[in-house]
Amino acid sequence: MEKLTMNDYVDKLQQKKVEAHNKQWLYIEVNAKDFLEECEPGVKNQNTCCKGMLESMLEGDYFIVEPKNKSKCAGTLTIRYYVDNLSPERKKWSEINN
Repeated sequence: MEKLTMNDYVDKLQQKKVEAHNKQWLYIEVNAKDFLEECEPGVKNQNTCCKGMLESMLEGDYFIVEPKNKSKCAGTLTIRYYVDNLSPERKKWSEINN
């Protein structure tokens, strides 16, 4: 079985956001280790998972546990994604925090 790509993780996170939005939740918190295990049980693909999580951050989202080194992400990475506003006009977190 082929490992998931960063875009696969972005898509899976978007699905989680839409699901939570439909339940009228304000936010979801996603931990990299748990998310990897949910998407690819037993597979070592942590960096790709983390990159997808970071790519999915929009303005207003923030780190619960931020990795010291974003290029080598650990399973401790935990992000709060706000799902009350899924507008495509929201800017990427990386665009406003560089």
